[in-house]
Amino acid sequence: MISNIDLIVRLFLAGILGGLIGFEREVNNRPAGFRTHILVTVGSCLIMILSIYGFIGFGLDGRGGEPARLAAQVISGIGFLGAGTIMREGTNVKGLTTAASIWISGGIGLAVGAGFYLGAFITTGIALFSLASLGLLEKRMVKLRRYSEVKVGGVGRPGFIGDIGTVFGRFHINIKNIVVENDLNQEDDEYEYNIQITFLVRTPPKLNRGEVYQGLKNIQGIESVVWDGIQVIHNNKIL
Repeated sequence: MISNIDLIVRLFLAGILGGLIGFEREVNNRPAGFRTHILVTVGSCLIMILSIYGFIGFGLDGRGGEPARLAAQVISGIGFLGAGTIMREGTNVKGLTTAASIWISGGIGLAVGAGFYLGAFITTGIALFSLASLGLLEKRMVKLRRYSEVKVGGVGRPGFIGDIGTVFGRFHINIKNIVVENDLNQEDDEYEYNIQITFLVRTPPKLNRGEVYQGLKNIQGIESVVWDGIQVIHNNKIL
Protein backbone atom coordinates (compact mmCIF):
# COMPACT_ATOMS: atom_id res chain seq x y z
CA MET A 1 0.00 0.00 0.00
CA ILE A 2 1.04 3.57 -0.56
CA SER A 3 1.87 5.61 2.54
CA ASN A 4 -0.11 8.71 3.46
CA ILE A 5 2.93 10.94 2.95
CA ASP A 6 3.61 9.50 -0.50
CA LEU A 7 -0.06 9.92 -1.40
CA ILE A 8 -0.03 13.59 -0.37
CA VAL A 9 3.26 14.25 -2.18
CA ARG A 10 1.98 12.77 -5.43
CA LEU A 11 -1.28 14.71 -5.36
CA PHE A 12 0.41 18.02 -4.53
CA LEU A 13 3.14 17.46 -7.13
CA ALA A 14 0.52 16.75 -9.77
CA GLY A 15 -1.27 19.97 -8.84
CA ILE A 16 1.95 21.99 -9.10
CA LEU A 17 2.92 20.60 -12.50
CA GLY A 18 -0.59 21.08 -13.86
CA GLY A 19 -0.68 24.57 -12.39
CA LEU A 20 2.48 25.54 -14.29
CA ILE A 21 0.88 24.64 -17.61
CA GLY A 22 -2.42 26.19 -16.59
CA PHE A 23 -0.71 29.43 -15.58
CA GLU A 24 0.75 29.81 -19.08
CA ARG A 25 -2.71 29.29 -20.58
CA GLU A 26 -4.26 31.72 -18.08
CA VAL A 27 -1.73 34.45 -18.91
CA ASN A 28 -2.58 34.10 -22.60
CA ASN A 29 -6.31 34.31 -21.83
CA ARG A 30 -7.18 30.85 -23.16
CA PRO A 31 -10.51 29.04 -22.57
CA ALA A 32 -9.05 26.60 -20.03
CA GLY A 33 -6.62 28.07 -17.52
CA PHE A 34 -5.05 27.67 -14.10
CA ARG A 35 -7.85 25.90 -12.21
CA THR A 36 -8.84 23.58 -15.05
CA HIS A 37 -5.35 22.20 -15.54
CA ILE A 38 -4.83 21.69 -11.80
CA LEU A 39 -8.10 19.77 -11.53
CA VAL A 40 -7.22 17.60 -14.54
CA THR A 41 -3.75 16.64 -13.28
CA VAL A 42 -4.82 16.04 -9.68
CA GLY A 43 -7.85 14.02 -10.77
CA SER A 44 -5.75 11.94 -13.15
CA CYS A 45 -3.16 11.35 -10.43
CA LEU A 46 -5.82 10.19 -7.97
CA ILE A 47 -7.33 7.78 -10.51
CA MET A 48 -3.90 6.32 -11.24
CA ILE A 49 -3.20 5.83 -7.54
CA LEU A 50 -6.61 4.24 -7.11
CA SER A 51 -5.98 1.94 -10.08
CA ILE A 52 -2.71 0.69 -8.61
CA TYR A 53 -3.43 0.53 -4.88
CA GLY A 54 -7.20 0.79 -4.45
CA PHE A 55 -8.07 -2.80 -5.37
CA ILE A 56 -5.39 -4.71 -3.51
CA GLY A 57 -7.07 -7.58 -1.70
CA PHE A 58 -9.80 -7.92 -4.31
CA GLY A 59 -10.00 -10.06 -7.41
CA LEU A 60 -8.30 -13.37 -8.12
CA ASP A 61 -5.99 -14.36 -5.24
CA GLY A 62 -6.35 -10.84 -3.86
CA ARG A 63 -4.05 -9.42 -6.48
CA GLY A 64 -6.48 -6.67 -7.42
CA GLY A 65 -7.51 -5.68 -10.93
CA GLU A 66 -5.55 -4.46 -13.92
CA PRO A 67 -4.16 -0.98 -13.05
CA ALA A 68 -4.16 0.22 -16.66
CA ARG A 69 -7.89 -0.32 -17.18
CA LEU A 70 -9.23 2.45 -14.94
CA ALA A 71 -6.39 4.82 -15.83
CA ALA A 72 -7.00 4.29 -19.55
CA GLN A 73 -10.46 5.82 -19.22
CA VAL A 74 -8.85 9.12 -18.20
CA ILE A 75 -7.46 9.59 -21.71
CA SER A 76 -10.81 9.18 -23.43
CA GLY A 77 -12.59 11.24 -20.76
CA ILE A 78 -10.18 14.14 -21.15
CA GLY A 79 -10.81 14.00 -24.89
CA PHE A 80 -14.39 15.14 -24.27
CA LEU A 81 -13.19 17.89 -21.95
CA GLY A 82 -10.66 19.13 -24.49
CA ALA A 83 -13.29 19.16 -27.23
CA GLY A 84 -15.17 21.78 -25.22
CA THR A 85 -12.28 24.24 -25.67
CA ILE A 86 -12.22 23.92 -29.47
CA MET A 87 -14.25 26.55 -31.28
CA ARG A 88 -14.83 26.99 -34.98
CA GLU A 89 -15.49 30.40 -36.47
CA GLY A 90 -16.04 30.01 -40.19
CA THR A 91 -12.84 28.49 -41.57
CA ASN A 92 -10.87 29.38 -38.44
CA VAL A 93 -10.42 26.81 -35.66
CA LYS A 94 -9.33 27.99 -32.20
CA GLY A 95 -8.52 26.13 -28.99
CA LEU A 96 -6.60 23.14 -30.36
CA THR A 97 -3.47 24.00 -28.40
CA THR A 98 -5.44 24.40 -25.17
CA ALA A 99 -7.17 21.06 -25.78
CA ALA A 100 -3.76 19.45 -26.26
CA SER A 101 -2.47 21.06 -23.04
CA ILE A 102 -5.40 19.58 -21.12
CA TRP A 103 -4.71 16.16 -22.62
CA ILE A 104 -1.01 16.27 -21.75
CA SER A 105 -1.88 17.47 -18.22
CA GLY A 106 -3.90 14.31 -17.80
CA GLY A 107 -0.89 12.26 -18.89
CA ILE A 108 1.33 14.11 -16.41
CA GLY A 109 -1.14 13.37 -13.62
CA LEU A 110 -1.13 9.67 -14.51
CA ALA A 111 2.67 9.61 -14.53
CA VAL A 112 2.90 11.24 -11.09
CA GLY A 113 0.25 8.88 -9.73
CA ALA A 114 2.30 5.92 -10.94
CA GLY A 115 5.45 7.35 -9.35
CA PHE A 116 7.08 8.10 -12.71
CA TYR A 117 8.36 11.48 -11.53
CA LEU A 118 11.18 11.96 -14.05
CA GLY A 119 8.84 11.47 -16.99
CA ALA A 120 6.33 13.91 -15.47
CA PHE A 121 8.99 16.61 -14.94
CA ILE A 122 10.47 16.24 -18.42
CA THR A 123 7.03 16.27 -20.07
CA THR A 124 6.03 19.39 -18.14
CA GLY A 125 9.23 21.14 -19.22
CA ILE A 126 8.70 20.22 -22.87
CA ALA A 127 5.05 21.34 -22.71
CA LEU A 128 5.97 24.73 -21.20
CA PHE A 129 8.72 25.23 -23.77
CA SER A 130 6.32 24.40 -26.60
CA LEU A 131 3.57 26.70 -25.32
CA ALA A 132 5.76 29.69 -24.44
CA SER A 133 9.00 29.72 -26.44
CA LEU A 134 7.73 28.13 -29.64
CA GLY A 135 4.73 30.47 -29.60
CA LEU A 136 7.11 33.45 -29.72
CA LEU A 137 9.10 31.76 -32.48
CA GLU A 138 5.94 31.32 -34.55
CA LYS A 139 5.16 35.03 -34.22
CA ARG A 140 8.66 35.96 -35.36
CA MET A 141 8.40 33.65 -38.35
CA VAL A 142 5.12 35.32 -39.30
CA LYS A 143 6.89 38.70 -39.26
CA LEU A 144 9.73 37.37 -41.41
CA ARG A 145 7.16 36.30 -44.01
CA ARG A 146 5.81 39.87 -43.98
CA TYR A 147 2.55 38.75 -42.40
CA SER A 148 0.72 41.35 -40.36
CA GLU A 149 -2.21 41.16 -37.96
CA VAL A 150 -4.69 43.95 -38.53
CA LYS A 151 -7.56 44.43 -36.07
CA VAL A 152 -10.37 46.66 -37.29
CA GLY A 153 -13.03 47.84 -34.85
CA GLY A 154 -16.15 49.68 -35.88
CA VAL A 155 -19.88 49.63 -36.46
CA GLY A 156 -20.82 46.71 -38.64
CA ARG A 157 -22.92 47.19 -41.76
CA PRO A 158 -23.56 45.34 -45.04
CA GLY A 159 -20.48 45.45 -47.23
CA PHE A 160 -18.19 46.49 -44.37
CA ILE A 161 -15.68 43.65 -44.83
CA GLY A 162 -15.87 44.00 -48.59
CA ASP A 163 -14.89 47.68 -48.44
CA ILE A 164 -11.87 46.81 -46.27
CA GLY A 165 -10.90 44.06 -48.71
CA THR A 166 -11.12 46.54 -51.58
CA VAL A 167 -8.65 48.88 -49.86
CA PHE A 168 -6.27 45.99 -49.19
CA GLY A 169 -6.54 44.85 -52.81
CA ARG A 170 -5.74 48.36 -54.06
CA PHE A 171 -2.35 48.11 -52.33
CA HIS A 172 -1.76 44.45 -53.29
CA ILE A 173 -2.25 43.21 -49.72
CA ASN A 174 -3.27 39.54 -49.66
CA ILE A 175 -5.74 38.43 -46.98
CA LYS A 176 -4.80 35.03 -45.49
CA ASN A 177 -7.41 34.74 -42.74
CA ILE A 178 -10.35 36.64 -41.27
CA VAL A 179 -11.89 36.30 -37.79
CA VAL A 180 -15.06 38.25 -37.00
CA GLU A 181 -16.28 38.99 -33.47
CA ASN A 182 -19.67 40.65 -33.14
CA ASP A 183 -21.34 42.60 -30.32
CA LEU A 184 -18.16 43.14 -28.32
CA ASN A 185 -19.61 46.17 -26.52
CA GLN A 186 -16.11 47.51 -26.04
CA GLU A 187 -16.09 51.05 -24.78
CA ASP A 188 -13.50 53.82 -24.73
CA ASP A 189 -13.57 57.32 -23.35
CA GLU A 190 -14.65 58.70 -26.71
CA TYR A 191 -16.30 55.90 -28.70
CA GLU A 192 -17.66 52.39 -28.68
CA TYR A 193 -17.95 49.78 -31.43
CA ASN A 194 -19.81 46.52 -31.84
CA ILE A 195 -17.68 44.54 -34.26
CA GLN A 196 -14.02 43.58 -34.43
CA ILE A 197 -12.48 41.97 -37.50
CA THR A 198 -9.00 40.47 -37.30
CA PHE A 199 -7.17 40.09 -40.62
CA LEU A 200 -3.99 38.12 -41.18
CA VAL A 201 -2.50 39.74 -44.27
CA ARG A 202 0.63 39.45 -46.34
CA THR A 203 2.03 42.80 -47.39
CA PRO A 204 4.23 43.60 -50.41
CA PRO A 205 7.91 44.52 -49.79
CA LYS A 206 7.36 48.23 -50.49
CA LEU A 207 4.13 49.35 -48.88
CA ASN A 208 3.16 52.90 -48.08
CA ARG A 209 1.22 52.26 -44.89
CA GLY A 210 0.22 55.90 -44.62
CA GLU A 211 -1.85 55.57 -47.79
CA VAL A 212 -3.37 52.33 -46.50
CA TYR A 213 -4.35 54.02 -43.23
CA GLN A 214 -5.94 56.87 -45.15
CA GLY A 215 -7.91 54.42 -47.28
CA LEU A 216 -9.16 52.58 -44.18
CA LYS A 217 -10.02 55.84 -42.43
CA ASN A 218 -12.34 56.79 -45.28
CA ILE A 219 -14.41 53.61 -44.89
CA GLN A 220 -17.75 54.28 -43.24
CA GLY A 221 -18.05 52.61 -39.84
CA ILE A 222 -14.35 52.17 -38.99
CA GLU A 223 -13.46 53.57 -35.57
CA SER A 224 -10.22 51.80 -34.68
CA VAL A 225 -7.36 50.03 -36.48
CA VAL A 226 -4.54 48.20 -34.69
CA TRP A 227 -1.71 47.10 -37.00
CA ASP A 228 0.72 44.55 -35.50
CA GLY A 229 -0.18 45.61 -31.98
CA ILE A 230 0.14 49.37 -32.67
CA GLN A 231 -2.99 51.49 -32.86
CA VAL A 232 -2.85 53.55 -36.03
CA ILE A 233 -6.44 54.80 -36.20
CA HIS A 234 -8.43 55.88 -33.15
CA ASN A 235 -11.91 57.38 -33.19
CA ASN A 236 -11.64 57.54 -36.99
CA LYS A 237 -8.44 59.63 -36.76
CA ILE A 238 -4.98 58.62 -37.97
CA LEU A 239 -2.48 58.68 -35.09
